[in-house]
Amino acid sequence: MTDDAVSAAPARQQPRYLTVLRRFPLTITFVLALLAVGAASGTLLSAAADKPWYDRVATGLPAFADGRWWTIATSPFFVDHPVVYLTLLPLVVGGIGWAEWRFGWLRTAAIVVSGHIVGVLGAAGILLLVSQSGWHWAVDLTRAYDVGPSCGALAALVFAIATLPAPWRLRARIAVVLWTGISVLYLGQLHDLEHAVAMVAALVASGWLPAFRHPAGRPSEREWRLIAFSGLIAIGVIQVLDLIVPYNGPLGHNDPVSSLVDVGIDVLVIALIANGIRQGVRVAWIFALALGVFNLLAAAFAFAVVPLMVDLKLIASPSEILGTIIAPAALWAALLVILIAGRGAFRVTLRRSRRTLATEHLTTEEATSRLLHWGGGTISWMTTWRGNRHVAAGAGSEAQSGSSTPTGSITFQRHAGVAIMLGDPIVGPGQHGAALAEFERGAQRAGLIPCAFSASEVSAQAMPAGWRSVVVAEDTIVDLPGLAFTGKAWGAVRTAINRASREGIEFRMVRLADEPWSTLAQVRAISEQWTGDKGLPEMRFTLGTVEEALDPAVRVGIAVDADGSLHGITSWLPVHGPADPESGEPRVIGWTLDLMRRRDGGFGPVMEFLIASAAQHFSESGYEFLSLSGAPLVRPEEVAAGPVDQVLEQLGGLIEPLYGFKSLHRFKQKFNPRSAALYLLFRDEGDLPRIGIALTRAYLPDASLRDLVASATAEARE
Repeated sequence: MTDDAVSAAPARQQPRYLTVLRRFPLTITFVLALLAVGAASGTLLSAAADKPWYDRVATGLPAFADGRWWTIATSPFFVDHPVVYLTLLPLVVGGIGWAEWRFGWLRTAAIVVSGHIVGVLGAAGILLLVSQSGWHWAVDLTRAYDVGPSCGALAALVFAIATLPAPWRLRARIAVVLWTGISVLYLGQLHDLEHAVAMVAALVASGWLPAFRHPAGRPSEREWRLIAFSGLIAIGVIQVLDLIVPYNGPLGHNDPVSSLVDVGIDVLVIALIANGIRQGVRVAWIFALALGVFNLLAAAFAFAVVPLMVDLKLIASPSEILGTIIAPAALWAALLVILIAGRGAFRVTLRRSRRTLATEHLTTEEATSRLLHWGGGTISWMTTWRGNRHVAAGAGSEAQSGSSTPTGSITFQRHAGVAIMLGDPIVGPGQHGAALAEFERGAQRAGLIPCAFSASEVSAQAMPAGWRSVVVAEDTIVDLPGLAFTGKAWGAVRTAINRASREGIEFRMVRLADEPWSTLAQVRAISEQWTGDKGLPEMRFTLGTVEEALDPAVRVGIAVDADGSLHGITSWLPVHGPADPESGEPRVIGWTLDLMRRRDGGFGPVMEFLIASAAQHFSESGYEFLSLSGAPLVRPEEVAAGPVDQVLEQLGGLIEPLYGFKSLHRFKQKFNPRSAALYLLFRDEGDLPRIGIALTRAYLPDASLRDLVASATAEARE
């Protein structure tokens, strides 16, 4: 080892805590200062609000009236009660730390200081103005003090949220707005008002300042549904809390003796319609509107009879019940505005059987015709299988476009509320982006989660803005021109071919539908034996069965001995390129491996022999390539595993012990293929749990959860 290497070793082995210190100096320094001040002042174990010097370090209108402006600088280093440390420190570490990670310590410090000053002085200014009206809540708060760094930390959190991708940015903003808004409305303490001012200022600034700008645009259908769903759930939770928790906010106070019947009706209806609102169901939207209008009318009636109740001495003053009337009414009014503004997002029919993409539907024959015209990817022939649905993709139907050139098509399956597009859209060059956007809109309007499975790089590059992609398989492709099994890399393949010749094993490429009954019976027997060993039904979706191999367009390679006994079979799906521009005749440019079955106790390297022989046959016939297809849910080892990959690996791991996809992927490397990534395209990580369930049902539509668990457990024991 050289001297340079020795001196470089300590640098590479730098302690992790030094890395953290360099990455988060502001956050760490502030947390240590906060704890040090608490320890020195004794407020780590006792309430600062009880100390005689509290008003000398706390902010508030009384402090500013006496000229104690330095409290703006001292207040962030104290908390009014030791318990507050438990809630404040996560906000400080999370908000300031996240912002520092995104923006650096200098800009984060500016955000924190500005947020603190704006929150404290903004709240003081509001109270100074509003208290002139005699509003008891504002008058009470003009005498209040506050300490703590929560305004600055909240501002930092809001700025950090602005860096999130959609729709997580909207979801996080909804959570922050609900938290601060409800706190002001129902609790109404000085720090609640300061938080609201700092939050609003940070939301506005993060959209205006060029360094932090992240345009939001008009909410999409999905976002309208999310906003309405969040508001509905928040109202339900608040009404339940009204029954048990007293509050004294700016709109009045309550006594937790609200009508259990009234709240029970609201909560019951909310529980019944909330999921429908999330899915955009029209009936749920109508019920939500009706419930909101009913509550507003009830509040208006109650407000109108308050003077009568005072006259009848049923209550001493209006303030006794106004809090229970106005605060919920304000929330319902806000929700009604959201429901009406986003009414176009709630068009999904109630009956699940009628939820389908709002576009032109195609028969399998029509979709196949478009495939033959435009061509498709290596798995495109799978779109012709049973169980798939087809819709038109493109500028419109032939009649609408006035052209004899067919538009494209999209093939999908619907499982667990998810529309899974199979492969790429079948469209002309440059139309993939428009087709995917059309598919997204149609799925959302039908209340379905859109995704695309086993999509190619072309679709991944053209996916709608904000979508994510993750590699879920690796297509293995053998180029046929000039194919020769020479060299060390092809040793295992040559051995299989030579051994087959010695043992009298013959290769034949056939149409299975044209073969005699005896051959077909052997094919079925071999397939049923393989399926029976797995303890589960044959898989579907991107994995064909003997029924798909009977398609006249499919070629089947068989290995047969001199006695006529089959030792193995492979089926090959046609891959079409664009039709001949002059004659319009379909063109097959390659073939994709689908079915692979071998007889127990038969010729050992039968799969190597069958695939190699098929490659020779198709090469001599002038085709361009063979696709050995991608093993489902097998991620290439060189691709870094993120959270999304880990979810998909867990799904693949459920089936792996039963079907051995990873070992199959390794087997295909014997044919020295080149690789092409296949992707799962999806809107965001929030859709992944449903997508995982949908993919499981797509691959194993006839298997129950009990079957999966029992088979996986049995296989693991072996």
